[in-house]
Amino acid sequence: MLTLFGPRNGVQCDGTTRRDFLKIGALGMGGLLLPDLLRLRALASADGRAAKHTSVIWLWLGGGPTQVETFDPKMTAPAEYRSTVGAVKTNVPGIEIGGVFPKIAEVADQMAFVRSFAHNNSGHGGGTHWVMTGYDFPPADQHQPAIKPGWGSVLARVRGANNPATGLPNYVRLSGIYGDGPAWLGPAYAPFDTSGNSRDNMNLRVALEQLADRRSLLKTFDTIDRRIDRTGILQGLDSFEGQAFDLILSRAREVFDVGREDPRTRDRYGPGLGEQLLMARRLCEAGVGFVTIHYGGWDMHGQIQQSMKNLAPQMDQGVATLVEDLADRGLANDVLLVITGEFGRTPRINGGAGRDHWAPLSTLALAGGGLKMGQVVGQSSEKVEVPKTKPITPQDLMATVFHVLGIPLEQQFHDQAGRPTSMIDGGKPIAELV
Repeated sequence: MLTLFGPRNGVQCDGTTRRDFLKIGALGMGGLLLPDLLRLRALASADGRAAKHTSVIWLWLGGGPTQVETFDPKMTAPAEYRSTVGAVKTNVPGIEIGGVFPKIAEVADQMAFVRSFAHNNSGHGGGTHWVMTGYDFPPADQHQPAIKPGWGSVLARVRGANNPATGLPNYVRLSGIYGDGPAWLGPAYAPFDTSGNSRDNMNLRVALEQLADRRSLLKTFDTIDRRIDRTGILQGLDSFEGQAFDLILSRAREVFDVGREDPRTRDRYGPGLGEQLLMARRLCEAGVGFVTIHYGGWDMHGQIQQSMKNLAPQMDQGVATLVEDLADRGLANDVLLVITGEFGRTPRINGGAGRDHWAPLSTLALAGGGLKMGQVVGQSSEKVEVPKTKPITPQDLMATVFHVLGIPLEQQFHDQAGRPTSMIDGGKPIAELV
């Protein structure tokens, strides 16, 4: 059985959890079985158009990761502003990052750290909606459903919901994030959810002894087909039922099983987040276009130093290994890794030795995608409060991702009222990267 459940950690200060976001993001998908989903996606694919065969791995640090302790330690600032975990020199002269990321520091020449990423919504839901869709929507803080499509759904709409060569979904959710759904694009463009019904539908619910004897199972289906042909009552199994069966039994299903990976590679990535990043690499290598991962727990209002020491090791090991692995496999230009969250944290340490919500300066790092790596983009102010240079906005990040994926910046779709609606409104690809 496939077991791909994402971590359930990360209760936010407003009481929401990753599961709350998942319920909203999965709206409209609950009653779909795999054959039904394939029917919808066949219709969706008819409207898709060819695009680049590039992919995005979207690593979401849910809760609002601190920009200071991650990628902008600001050790020249007064003590109450600088990184509580110190800094580590990277393999790029002059660039330092948070002291709990020594392995990421060793691959910094293959990454870009954006220190001027900013927006104006410091609420968990609202900030998430803005970063995940490119648009501000304050009612998201009251848990209202997203009103704009997530970027993976846009890709599925452009390329077709399934890769025509492999049959794999173009958009896969390894763990849910509010705002990563299709909104008014419709359920055909929702992510293939490995922690929900889609995962369940990829498990053959037959007796264990039948699973142990695949030949016997296939022979049973072959007998059914011959009986149908002999009677002439039916021409054969419904093509989408057959497609679902093929997906379950074919090698495409094996892509989702990290247990088939070399144990040495699995050890390099590490457990938890590392295993999800390894699966994301496997999916992208097999032609999946967009993969989302939620690694929560970053809402650090108190004791930020210890919290960083608890969360950082899995991220440090997993991200550094992924960056190296993509390069070793010749995929660095084909796969873009994006690391971000809904907002940053207050520049000054509070009375509880933590940092509070702060959207005016936020965390963003990227790797690969054929972009220019080995650099810092933008600068923060002396006390890491706001961008010192021109702000990079969620719209600019969106335009950069579209550039990598080959989606036109002027892309429009008709909304639920039939109006042509632009996916990007004013955003431009980050100039230093393209």
